[in-house]
Amino acid sequence: MAAVLLLFDACASFAGTMMHSSNVPFGVRSVEWLRDNGAAWLVSDVERLYYSISAPSTGGAALKALPSVGVAAASTTSAYLPSAVAPVITPALAGEGVWRRTGPLVLGGPPILVTTFRPDPSYPEMVAGVAWIDRTRAWTQLYPGRYEPTSGPGARPAQVPPALRAHLLATFNSGFKLQDSGGGFVAFGHTYAPLHDGMATFVRMRDGTADIRSWAGGPTPGPEVEFARQNLPLILEGGQLNPSLSNGALWGATLGNAVRVWRSGVGVDARGNILYAAADSQTASSLAQVLQRAGAVRAMELDINYEWTTFNFFGAANAGSPAKLLPGMSRDSTRYLTPDDRDFFAVYARNG
Repeated sequence: MAAVLLLFDACASFAGTMMHSSNVPFGVRSVEWLRDNGAAWLVSDVERLYYSISAPSTGGAALKALPSVGVAAASTTSAYLPSAVAPVITPALAGEGVWRRTGPLVLGGPPILVTTFRPDPSYPEMVAGVAWIDRTRAWTQLYPGRYEPTSGPGARPAQVPPALRAHLLATFNSGFKLQDSGGGFVAFGHTYAPLHDGMATFVRMRDGTADIRSWAGGPTPGPEVEFARQNLPLILEGGQLNPSLSNGALWGATLGNAVRVWRSGVGVDARGNILYAAADSQTASSLAQVLQRAGAVRAMELDINYEWTTFNFFGAANAGSPAKLLPGMSRDSTRYLTPDDRDFFAVYARNG
């Protein structure tokens, strides 16, 4: 009887979860339900086995061309532009590491630049995508998702507000679920989860400045903080890779550092501009190297796995002409224009 009651309770919980509104495929939600209901160990073991079996082999044929990204060359403006990403594999492919803008100019310059490059000679078919966000022409906002974070005020748009879409430039994924990372979350004047000193934190102040830093401000930030999102330790600090990257236990309870999967991260360059990077078949260490090569001096890992890694940019006002940073990103280019289960970031043009 006890077994029947437990089975009935589990079935009722599963059915209830599957009946909730969601933009996540049924299979992924099923796995998430297992993870949240006592079977995280099983999901982790299966994931490790799957990714170990399907791990990419070194070598292979070299690519002949990189995926097309952006809409125009970035060299047509007198505004400051970051240096091109130096090729890791030679000879470089056409456009490799060269920054391209994603849409119209803002305040006389490109607010977002994107590029692709091959980050590892051992895997010549692997391609990383990077976006550079100009702090003087764009600003970033963190939004709670429909179900993540799990606690906090009930009414959540969980999407880019329609009233702000005229100025929307890009959207991208946030970090791990808070129950997995143990990190904090602050947005719109509410502390959804307390912040923890020593954790990597994407923070924006009310004066508009943003940073990626190791947090040292206590569990509840002051009113000068617009948002703060934490995820694991920094993977890059002072322009150098975190020496603890070899400690897999620090980089995710499920897959750690060693397993090669889709990974994403966010960093800041020496001028305070934001950098986003993503690629398939990455470890935490190789992701840190991608951001380092792109010019980041501090960086943190964001979410991982193909279901969650997303960077979309918009080539026209009112969220027009959406496009993905990398074609292998599985979610639609309009993700976050409708309610999403997870928290995310949106990038807007400055008005002056």
